[in-house]
Amino acid sequence: MAALGMIATGMLQLLHAEAEGALAPPGVFGIKHLGFPVYLLTLLGIWKLLGALALLVPRFPLLKEWAYAGFFFLMSGAVFSHIAMNDPLVELIPGLLLLVLTVVSWYFRPAERRLIPVN
Repeated sequence: MAALGMIATGMLQLLHAEAEGALAPPGVFGIKHLGFPVYLLTLLGIWKLLGALALLVPRFPLLKEWAYAGFFFLMSGAVFSHIAMNDPLVELIPGLLLLVLTVVSWYFRPAERRLIPVN
C-alpha cells in the first residue's frame, strides 16, 4: 500500500499537477503555498517512484530499508511543512496518511524483506 501511495503522488508531482484546496494532490499550488520552488516536485516525484520500485522489486532488503527511511523523512517533512505554515488540520491528512502507511508497511513487511529475519 505504501508503494501504491508513493507511485500515485510521485506521478502527480512529476506531471506538475495543478490542484487547489484541502486534500488536493501534492502539486504546483501546494508546493508554492509551502514556499518551495516548483522544480522540487520533479525531484520528489523521482524519489518516490524509485523508492516504490525498491519496495516492489524482490530481494535487496537493505535497499528497502533505505526506501522506507526516505519515505518516512519525506512524509514527516511534508507534515512539518504544513504545521510550520499554520495550515488547518485537514491539510495534514494526506501527509499523515502516507506517513502511517509507510510505518505500517515497514512494520508488517515479510520476513524475507527484513535485514535480520524474525524467527
